[in-house]
Amino acid sequence: MTELVKRHKTILCVLLLLAPILWLGITGVHQHLLAGTDRTYEELKVFSDVLDIIEENYVDTVEPKELIRGAIQGMISSIDPHSAYLLPDAYKDLQIETKGEFSGIGIVITMQDNVITVISPIEGTPAYRAGIKAGDQIIKVGGEETKPMMLWEAVKKMRGKKGTPVLVTIRRKESPEPLEFTIVRDIIPLESVRSHSLKPGYGYVRVTNFREKTANDVKAALKELESDKTPLKGLILDLRDNPGGLLDQAIEVADIFLDSGRIVSIKGRRKPHSKIYVAHSNKDKHSYPIVLLVNEGSASASEIVAGALQDHDRCVVLGTTSFGKGSVQTVEPLRDGSGLKLTIARYYTPDGHAIQARGIIPDVAVEQRKILEGEGKKRPHMKEKDLENHISAEPKEDLSEEMKEKILDIRGVKVPGEDASDVAKRLVAQDYQVQRALDILTSWQIFSKMSH
Repeated sequence: MTELVKRHKTILCVLLLLAPILWLGITGVHQHLLAGTDRTYEELKVFSDVLDIIEENYVDTVEPKELIRGAIQGMISSIDPHSAYLLPDAYKDLQIETKGEFSGIGIVITMQDNVITVISPIEGTPAYRAGIKAGDQIIKVGGEETKPMMLWEAVKKMRGKKGTPVLVTIRRKESPEPLEFTIVRDIIPLESVRSHSLKPGYGYVRVTNFREKTANDVKAALKELESDKTPLKGLILDLRDNPGGLLDQAIEVADIFLDSGRIVSIKGRRKPHSKIYVAHSNKDKHSYPIVLLVNEGSASASEIVAGALQDHDRCVVLGTTSFGKGSVQTVEPLRDGSGLKLTIARYYTPDGHAIQARGIIPDVAVEQRKILEGEGKKRPHMKEKDLENHISAEPKEDLSEEMKEKILDIRGVKVPGEDASDVAKRLVAQDYQVQRALDILTSWQIFSKMSH
């Protein structure tokens, strides 16, 4: 018993030293804090007592390491839906998602009401083609219940070697029985930017997420559009269903279209976690009008871009109110290869509007709708404010299988046998929000001529 007490004193000491350490990844500066209150020490003593009792009395032998990891996971998951304790494999996967490529089914998921829930399928991926929808609840993976799983565990089970199948069972509000999808894994493309010329003088750039080279890819897409024979008169910047990504890339993308002023401000409880990002004068000017598209699946980094351009009157925002994830997470690598993802601040637009749980409200509200078969029911979308434990702002439609085949992807992904011009034609013909955006841009040119 004496050795056990000594060991737990050591564990307690390690916890006291490690628990408060945060790493501000966006600045690269380590901030060391000391857990100093008597209350904290007292609560940690209770934790140590519980650990003693479990090890000594539980019916089976348990590993202290597993108990402690489980306690950390429970502690972090109780504070907000975006903070997480990442075990070594999950931490490696997070690094892969922002840098390399991986094989899987292609969905963005979160934990809602303790159920693994789809935020959105990634366009052009196996899950997207199979018909997985935003709001679907994943109740089984490979026949195994997901209820006891952490997010990273479910992700790991859905990933695997290219060409191998995985059975995903989902619960959908409009379906009385669970639905099963056998999805064949594939390499998930991490290319985040696609562009098309919709018609002479009018370009379309879609950003699906913010990865390491997104800003450079946007610049390259603009250069190509601007090099066309007809000068670029207007641009549609599509950030619909963009779940976010790297903060620095969102700032760089916004900076492409701004020459001065704030892009975004970050305010945390501690001074080092607060910062203001400003725009810089650009050598290449992009002075044409912009219509920026958002919807309920536009979150985080995409909301930063939309908010910055909207507040500077640099674009017209069209679509539906965005997701409302206006919080900043940083990741601290821990000594055993695991990682701590922690919410440390909130985002604010240049005019000081909080994004958190509110979202970006479009200047022109336009719901997406069917083009080929008239109107259908509006599909409810999950937003940040619907997530359990979401932090406060201050300290679509259902398509039939036939329609799904007809409108395989109206967001710029090439269907087999199509060329770039076919994709552009399909965007204009089948995407109602793109149609309205194009109407605004062409009208803009007409009224500009009249004013002169």
